[in-house]
Amino acid sequence: MERDPEATGPLIRGFAGRGYRVDDRVHDGGMLLTPERAIDWVAPAVDLLTMADMEGALALSPLPEFILLGTGAQLARPPVDLVLALEALGVGIEAMDSRAAARAWGLLRAEQRWIAALLYPLS
Repeated sequence: MERDPEATGPLIRGFAGRGYRVDDRVHDGGMLLTPERAIDWVAPAVDLLTMADMEGALALSPLPEFILLGTGAQLARPPVDLVLALEALGVGIEAMDSRAAARAWGLLRAEQRWIAALLYPLS
């Protein structure tokens, strides 16, 4: 994955074991991405996700348009209560497997979309 000259912030350059290669660092596990930073994220079971788990993504100002949720090797749906709470704030959530979410991150950031991503480990 090559850096788009228009993209700003962290860019996923590939995969490494259970995690991601972001710029010049390997994140071996879950990860939170915003247009400003990439940090390790300890991911609870998808069905136990709460608004507290979204805290880093919701710290953006303004709030992100939506959150990419990469749910690991397989797609899993987040809890309905979480989806409704995010929608009440005007923030959508798009769930997909983590590899698809990593690819979507690069495309959407190249479009300068103001988004966040929470990525579960790949396995």
